[in-house]
Amino acid sequence: MIMASGGATGCTSISYYAQSLEGHARIMAARQDVGKLIHDPSTPAALRGKLTSASAIRRFATDELALPENSSYRSYVDIHRDAVTWAVFAAPQFSLAPRTWCFPVFGCVPYRGYFDRKSATETAVELHGQGLDVYVTGITAYSTLGWFSDPLLSTMLTQDDSYLASLIFHELAHQRLYVNGDSAFNEAFAVAVETSGVRKWLRANGDRAGLRRYEADRKRRIDFLGLVSKTRDELGQIYLSPRAPEQMAAAKAEAIDRLRMRYRQLRDKRWGGYRGYDAWFDSPINNAKLAATAVYGEQVPAFLHLFDLCSGDYPRFYASVRRIANLHQPSRSEALKAADTCD
Repeated sequence: MIMASGGATGCTSISYYAQSLEGHARIMAARQDVGKLIHDPSTPAALRGKLTSASAIRRFATDELALPENSSYRSYVDIHRDAVTWAVFAAPQFSLAPRTWCFPVFGCVPYRGYFDRKSATETAVELHGQGLDVYVTGITAYSTLGWFSDPLLSTMLTQDDSYLASLIFHELAHQRLYVNGDSAFNEAFAVAVETSGVRKWLRANGDRAGLRRYEADRKRRIDFLGLVSKTRDELGQIYLSPRAPEQMAAAKAEAIDRLRMRYRQLRDKRWGGYRGYDAWFDSPINNAKLAATAVYGEQVPAFLHLFDLCSGDYPRFYASVRRIANLHQPSRSEALKAADTCD
């Protein structure tokens, strides 16, 4: 995820800009060099192991994935909480088009990010009071697109090394290529780099068991996104229909109930009882949550197909993506979907 900071006029914008700068400055001031921590005998063994893995993953990112060679992810910060930022998404009650906010440098994005959970919650309450569907989610990593030396965060070290690799590759991909105002394109590109990169990293390490687990997770993710896509299609038809608001609200609730039912069937039959997505389905589902999920998934298959067309050659892949990125919408999306050659 991109840290969107900036401000136009008005007290709210100034306040938002200030909290972004202050939160980021606190993190940057707390950075510790990864190499020094690894060699410091007072560093806990578990943390030393994670940082050693992160250092190797960072080298792999540059050497094997042609990702930027810079000082990002070569320092570490323990932020002493479960999320580094909280993202607030919003969408109209009867539309899947997310509300966007525009900022200098980063362009327009479909969320507002906060370093303080209370501020995120207050914004969500305000947006809900305007009649919008709202979704708030914690974020474990963010990118400043190379403007600063982004550090490793304690939130990035909470799972296995495949998860850590996916975050580092994803955030560095944002530094490699970023299109102002097209979050779906940016995030799907980063997920494609992350996915192909983790696969390559696991193979390079001879971790067959890890690769099997990763591929199983990817298949479940594809199934999950398929469920969400089907419901988005159903809701899209509902919102285009000439129904009264009360009837539309009822049809919307029924579509979301069907989504939960399909998930339970998928979980208990095809997934063999795997419950990793239960929390997502047990919490409220609305247009904002569905829109946020779509941002990170819908264009990924097209990017991975283009990567295959480029024979897994990262510089060629990046060059091809950049040519597409230089197009204007909707030509950009159409060119990505229609790509049948790397060049």
